[in-house]
Amino acid sequence: MPDPITQAADLLLAARRDPAKRLADLPAALKPADKAAAYAIQHKVAATFPGIGGWKVGAPGPDAPPICGALPAAGVVPSPAKLPSATHSLRGIEAEVCFRIGRDLPPRPTPYTHEEVIAAIAAAHPAIEVLESRYLDPDAVDPMTNLADTQSHGGFVYGAPVTDWHGIDFAREKVEQYVDGALQMERVGNPAGDMIRLVVWLANEGSIWAGGLKAGQFVTCGSWTGKSTVGPTAKVRVRFPSLGEVQVAYTA
Repeated sequence: MPDPITQAADLLLAARRDPAKRLADLPAALKPADKAAAYAIQHKVAATFPGIGGWKVGAPGPDAPPICGALPAAGVVPSPAKLPSATHSLRGIEAEVCFRIGRDLPPRPTPYTHEEVIAAIAAAHPAIEVLESRYLDPDAVDPMTNLADTQSHGGFVYGAPVTDWHGIDFAREKVEQYVDGALQMERVGNPAGDMIRLVVWLANEGSIWAGGLKAGQFVTCGSWTGKSTVGPTAKVRVRFPSLGEVQVAYTA
């Protein structure tokens, strides 16, 4: 019989292939007890991806430890994007800022410095993380069980690149999130604080199981606005004054 990590990963993979197999929860015997177990399940699932197109990394506060997950390349798409509601039933959205990696940062004995990671970033982009879950209600399961499912990652939409991003004061940058033309939410700054701190951690710890960060991958650094859910024909636009905008539209 497969070990509990493999069994849990198999259930999540089945729900990825067929939304009708979404879970109320993982069986008690398969629920991850800690981050190590949650990541082990995540990595089993990610090992089936044809390619890793990027990473999500975030933290609930400036001093909180980050958490992360690999993003399947097939779900990384440019703006403006269209997504069918028939296959996107949760329709969760999060306004984010992401960075595109310009050169490989493979695992090495000496940790990468803040300066080295900045030098490896090719561009910043406005982004929308699309949330879908392998659970019927992701808010009803515990944090480690959600982490095993990559915190409900369901897709990623990125806007045009900004290569001269170094002078942007992200602590004072404002985001505006519009749904069907109406301003739904606005906020100044990312709750995680210094986003480069998150990318440094990802380079040195979070991504090393997959060979580190690779040129061309996106690293999206957590929600500025928190999770929102939208209707089956919603048109979403996220705007950052210094980065531009990104759009996704759901189609019935």
